[in-house]
Amino acid sequence: MAVIVWIVEGTWPACVDAARAHASEGDDVVLLHVTGDEMPGAAHGAYAGLLGRARPDRDPGTRVEGMAVAAGERLLAEAAGRLGRPCARSERSGRVEREVVAAAEGADLLVLARDGDITHLGPRSLGPVSRFIVDHAPCPVLLVWPETTPSTSTLPPPPR
Repeated sequence: MAVIVWIVEGTWPACVDAARAHASEGDDVVLLHVTGDEMPGAAHGAYAGLLGRARPDRDPGTRVEGMAVAAGERLLAEAAGRLGRPCARSERSGRVEREVVAAAEGADLLVLARDGDITHLGPRSLGPVSRFIVDHAPCPVLLVWPETTPSTSTLPPPPR
């Protein structure tokens, strides 16, 4: 079985713990981190728009890209250490939601964490990116709570 574990700052420990609990020893586990292209793109654009294109060696977008990739590699290394078993690591960049869905193609399971309002049960516990991934995933999805699951008392009252 091929298991993809989406590694995101703040929620990745719960995803790794879920993979440890639900993936068998013989399963292929891939830790996936996606660096979004929004911040480097904004830095490139700001530099070009404000300061021109005369000094591409001073473009802060390149530096932002490098810092984002390094941060992703650190997260993947921490996640691999927490997983405590052999795994593959995959670093992608682009539109996060589309990259995660593309990486899950052919997988048997995708593990991701809720990233919205995690104080209540319900649809708002998923942010827009996670909602897109859950709605478009080409494989089964294991959706985990990054912290303690809220009580059923957080459900809205029944209709009258």
